[in-house]
Amino acid sequence: MKKYFFGWLLSCLLLISTNTLFATNPRYTYIVALDGSGDYQSIQEAVTACGAFSMEEKIIFIKKGHYKEKILIDSFHSNITLVGESEKETIIDYNNYSGQQGIGTFTSYTLKILGDYIKIENLTVENSAGRVGQAVALHVEGDFFIASNCSILGNQDTLYTAGKNSRQYFKNCYISGTTDFIFGAATAIFEGCEIHSKTNSFITAANTPQENVFGYVFTKCHLTADDGVDKVYLGRPWRDYAKVVFMDCDLGKHILAVGWHNWDNPKKEKTAFFAEYNNNGEGANVSKRVSWSHQLTKSQAEKYQFKNIFQKESNWDLEKGDM
Repeated sequence: MKKYFFGWLLSCLLLISTNTLFATNPRYTYIVALDGSGDYQSIQEAVTACGAFSMEEKIIFIKKGHYKEKILIDSFHSNITLVGESEKETIIDYNNYSGQQGIGTFTSYTLKILGDYIKIENLTVENSAGRVGQAVALHVEGDFFIASNCSILGNQDTLYTAGKNSRQYFKNCYISGTTDFIFGAATAIFEGCEIHSKTNSFITAANTPQENVFGYVFTKCHLTADDGVDKVYLGRPWRDYAKVVFMDCDLGKHILAVGWHNWDNPKKEKTAFFAEYNNNGEGANVSKRVSWSHQLTKSQAEKYQFKNIFQKESNWDLEKGDM
């Protein structure tokens, strides 16, 4: 009898806890919890439950836990927000990598986002495969994507900003990796982020389409590194017309004096656009930068405003900071 009573009591407490969460946070559409106290135990199940082509925002609250999942938010999903209970303790993790049977760089993701108007907040996305080659943590192709207060963790190719027409905004995020750990064709703003290098290598590998005016813009970011890391390039051009700008950033002493690399192809020096403006820190001395990189004037830097970079047709639902 006591066993049944305590089982009933536990069920009631879990129900009260969930109902309290909804009462204090009525904006949540679904709750995901590994212990069964939410609507789903799997994030993918909650995403699927949001349905196709939603015109209204669906908000999925994810309780603390280590979610060992490979998640796809497909192109027919839209207006979905993933909100973690704790950035450090709500972890989405998988360990695929290029070279596994049937797995390549572009299928190695932990979280892949193809839909438009997707947001992630207050959680960690990680590829825990280790230093085994290309292993993507977050792969984004959809338009109007926002990540805020998130940790994006991996090694080589951590963050794939795919999609030549994709616009992506990362605010107050921590992004770590080894080689080319921020790469792709998207137009992306990184504001107030910590960009952490784990080895001597390259931070960015943009392949901005020639017709795109902007590529990657880092503003008010902090570039840090593991102990012993002291030879890191700001970037190299994956494709000919790569565009990357660092402005108002703190560049650590691990950043090489030359700053940029041509990927062993001098022809790309004439087409890539790598630039800096008003940076500080031990790695910000531009006196020895490669001759083909650019130092923006004040008037040129003023063009790098949120509304210009994204050339938006509709309002973005976010705090734009001071850009």
